[in-house]
Amino acid sequence: KAEERGDETPSETKGMLKRLISSAVFLIVLMYVSMGHTMFGWWLPSFIANPLSIGVIELLLTVIIIFLNRKFFVNGAKGIIHLSPNMDTLVALGSAAAFGYSLVVLFQMLAMPEHAHHLLHELYFESAATILTLITVGKTLEAYSKGKTTNALKSLAALAPKTATVIRFNKEQTIPVSEIKVGDIFIVRPGGSIPADGVVIDGASAIDESALTGESVPVDKLKGDSVSAATINMSGVLKCEAKKVGKETALSKIIQMVSDASATKAPIARLADKVSGVFVPIVLLIAVITLVVWLLVGETSGFALARAISVLVISCPCALGLATPVAIMVASGVGARNGILFKTAQSIEVAGKVNTVVFDKTGTITCGTPTVTDVIPVGSADETELLKLSATVEVNSEHPLGRAVVDYAKSHGIAIDSVTDFKALTGSGVSAKVGNSKILGGSFKFINEQTKIDQDTVALAESLANNGKTPLFFMKDGKLLGIIAVADSLKSDSADAVKELKRMGIRVIMLTGDNERTANAIGNQVGIDEVTANVLPDGKESVIKSLGGTVAMVGDGINDAPALTRASVGIAIGAGTDVAIDAADIVLTGSSPSDVVSALKLGRKSLRNIRENLFWAFIYNVIGIPLAAGAWIHLLGWSMNPMFGAAAMSLSSVCVVLNALRLNLFKYKPKAEKEDLKMEKTLKIEGMMCPHCEATVKKTLEALPNVESANVSHQNGTAVVTLSAEVSDETLKNAVEAQGYKVL
Repeated sequence: KAEERGDETPSETKGMLKRLISSAVFLIVLMYVSMGHTMFGWWLPSFIANPLSIGVIELLLTVIIIFLNRKFFVNGAKGIIHLSPNMDTLVALGSAAAFGYSLVVLFQMLAMPEHAHHLLHELYFESAATILTLITVGKTLEAYSKGKTTNALKSLAALAPKTATVIRFNKEQTIPVSEIKVGDIFIVRPGGSIPADGVVIDGASAIDESALTGESVPVDKLKGDSVSAATINMSGVLKCEAKKVGKETALSKIIQMVSDASATKAPIARLADKVSGVFVPIVLLIAVITLVVWLLVGETSGFALARAISVLVISCPCALGLATPVAIMVASGVGARNGILFKTAQSIEVAGKVNTVVFDKTGTITCGTPTVTDVIPVGSADETELLKLSATVEVNSEHPLGRAVVDYAKSHGIAIDSVTDFKALTGSGVSAKVGNSKILGGSFKFINEQTKIDQDTVALAESLANNGKTPLFFMKDGKLLGIIAVADSLKSDSADAVKELKRMGIRVIMLTGDNERTANAIGNQVGIDEVTANVLPDGKESVIKSLGGTVAMVGDGINDAPALTRASVGIAIGAGTDVAIDAADIVLTGSSPSDVVSALKLGRKSLRNIRENLFWAFIYNVIGIPLAAGAWIHLLGWSMNPMFGAAAMSLSSVCVVLNALRLNLFKYKPKAEKEDLKMEKTLKIEGMMCPHCEATVKKTLEALPNVESANVSHQNGTAVVTLSAEVSDETLKNAVEAQGYKVL
């Protein structure tokens, strides 16, 4: 149910805003009359500028504000009836105490007009109205910040196509997706969305499965491979047989999981609600005891009633009511200034308790876009030739890895030639003619079938793959040109964010649909020890469900939506999909992993601030209630007028607000790790005659310990070596001269 998930409908939120504006308008008028005129002599028409008229006006304005906010009294009364007092009970009690006492004083003014001017200062109608208005401010802001799970469900459902092309009676027919049956043969053309889960029976294509897996690289599909609803056909025409339709598709199951997870997520009970269950009965009991005791010792009913009302007034839960909302409002503003959007007060509280953080990989720890990381010529080819021909053959390709090669070449000023006979070989690579030469590019398996790749190059490709990179091989007229490695690069602050989370005592896990080798490589690079790979959306949700403690899930894709809603708190990267953002409790607009650290640190500070506020809200009660009850009258001669009780109540509220404002000092920015010092040495080498010599020297130098890279040029006769630690000149010289060259 919507109310069980804490959803606010737009009409309810608008109604709350109208209630707040109306309350504020009447409160301003009330404060002008009760304090502006009475204390500062502000102008009022002469016919109402008398104590009795002012008292009646204050009464009427307060009644209007109470009527506007009657929900507090209704819910508060229900809490008492069900023996479970809540925040509304406290608010209603405080407002009613101030109003009731003021009403008694007003009747005294009417009965004794000669004392009306003196009694006017004992009216606390504005206190009753202020309590209601201030609490409404917090509730309105909270309602406006709430995320609506229904939006996430609508966004997920919108992914599915509305129509499908099926073959019936040997003819193509376009029908609504809802009419597809298991066993139907459907056709999906390039750019089309797959209407049902099925199996390819004819054709080949690359399928963008990011909607389900979150992975940016399309998956090649051939005859016999499975396809899923809402994934996108990128290139060829596919003929498929429907295996699962309607509610049985993977997409529908994700939608169901989002709905189920958000419906079963346990609400976080606010601290003020917890203590109110004890505080309210105790205050009522003390007030009753005070009244009875003073009557028993022979005091007048008026004196006894004044003491009892003083107890209720000084126990007014205004500060307690502000303790959580004010801290939440300040924390929300601080978060917004730092690119962290908390959707609910609940999400701030839970963020402060997180002990496990689960990261998605693609688009969260990594950038989500493939980029070229290594360009490695082989044989007689040089880097420029390899880049030029690889970009030329890939320029017509729609595959993201091919586009990454083209973009890299263009960024390095490489001119791209025209091609003929271009072919995209699904699942293998591409081929084309550049002039009279035939250029091929693609996977190891594809190129190895065309020309035998030597073991050294194979070992190099394996090394690249073990580091989370995808090696692409290119050949010209049957000869291997080299390897270009493409990878989804890490975000610059991923490692620092993981390190800081560990320092905070938080367990860090990476959860991804990518293959295990790539996942482990990324995990090692950023310092994540626990990696779970090859996980589909339902698997992600199951993993989150199995984890103990308070779990934060960080993701950006549609595939992360079930896990985001199942987690104690879901954190969506702002550059991610609308579905992930709708399903999450916290949105990071800056898409930076370091913002996850900021959100959790702010959550911890806010939770601590709320506890401090509760301390300030209660400490004056511990001191003031005995004084208000008259416990020190006979012993020390101390007593408390209800007016001073109201002043003490206001002072506690000031303390709470000032303490909450300290959250504005929050300025977390991760400390950047100091860059490792690098050393460069330049070797002048004699005897290098061609690109093959370059490759030999480069390979020799880079094989040495502590050598990060070697930039070799046979034309300049130099090798510029970058070192991560000291390597002696003699070691470098001996390694090069062992290959038959002379170091000058």
